[in-house]
Amino acid sequence: MKISLFLTILCLFGCNSAQKQQKMTKNTKKIVIAHRGASGYLPEHTLASKAMAYAMHPDFLEQDLVLSKDDVPIVIHDVHLETVTDVVDKFPERKRKDGRFYVIDFTYEELLQLNVTERFDAKTGKAVFKNRYPLWKSKFKLHSLQDEIELIQGLNKSTGNNIGIYPEIKDPEFHLKEGKDISSIVLKILSDYGYNTKEDNCILQCFDAKELKRIRQELKSELFLVQLIEFEEDEKHLKEYATYADGLGPWYKHILKEKDEQGNWQTTNLVKEAHELGLVVHAYTFRADDLGEFTSFDELLYVGFNTLELDGVFTDFPDKAVLFLNSK
Repeated sequence: MKISLFLTILCLFGCNSAQKQQKMTKNTKKIVIAHRGASGYLPEHTLASKAMAYAMHPDFLEQDLVLSKDDVPIVIHDVHLETVTDVVDKFPERKRKDGRFYVIDFTYEELLQLNVTERFDAKTGKAVFKNRYPLWKSKFKLHSLQDEIELIQGLNKSTGNNIGIYPEIKDPEFHLKEGKDISSIVLKILSDYGYNTKEDNCILQCFDAKELKRIRQELKSELFLVQLIEFEEDEKHLKEYATYADGLGPWYKHILKEKDEQGNWQTTNLVKEAHELGLVVHAYTFRADDLGEFTSFDELLYVGFNTLELDGVFTDFPDKAVLFLNSK
C-alpha cells in the first residue's frame, strides 16, 4: 500500500514537472510582434503599415480594437480619432463636450471617409515622432478587424508563411458604458475566421484584468490570453493573472532598473516569477528612435532578450528585431 502510494505521488510529481517543463519550453522561443504594424515607417494601424510589417517576417501583427457606432471593430489605438485622422475637418460638429471625437460616435461608412496620418499632437499639429513618415502625405484609411484578418490570412496563403494576429480589446469598460460588449463581438469575429484555441496563431490581449478574466471564464475563450500591465503595482498580482492568462505584457522600463557600479543593468524579478508560474512575457514598446540611455537599438534588444530574458517584444521596427534575432 505504501509502495503504491509512493508511486502515485511520484507519478503526479513527474507529470506536473513534465507539464511545467513543456509549458516553459514554449517560453524559449523568442518572438517579434509588429507594434501597430511597421509603425516606425508608415502611419500606425493602416493596411499599408501591416503589409509592410508582414513582409518583414515578424511572428505576429498587432491589432488594437475599438467599436464603431454600428458595432464594427475598427483597428485604431485610441477610442478617439483626432490624433491620427482629419476628423476635425471632416466632421467638426461631431465632437463631444470634452472636445474629443470618439470612434463609437461614427458608423463604419463614416469612418472610411476619414484620412489617416502619422500620429500627431492635436493641440500643436506636430508629429509625435518627427523623423517618421511625413504628416498628411499619400492616402491612408481606417479599416476593420475583418479587413486586416483577410489581408493577413490572404498573405499567409499566397506566401506560404504563417504569421499570427495579436488583437487587443481596448477600454472594455468605456464600451460597456456605451452599451456595447466589445469582447463578445471580437470573439465572434475571431471564431468566424478560425481563431478559437491556443493552437490557432492568435494571441488576445487586454489591460483590463477583470475583462480578460471574464473572457476566459464567462465567455469561455480558449485562446492564448495575455494580461497587459501598465503600473508597477500590477506586478503584485501575478498569481491571480496565472489563473486565467497564459502570458504577461509589461512596459519594459518597469522591469529594467538602473545600472550597478560595474555597469550591469539591474532588473526586477517580474520575468523570473512569471516564468515560474508558466507565463510568457512579451514587453512593450521597443523603438529605434526612442533609445533613452542605450547607444543603439541592437543594445536595447540585447538587454530585452538576454538581460531581461523576455520571450517576445512589441516593436515599431519589426525588421530590425527580426534581423537581430536571426543574426544572434
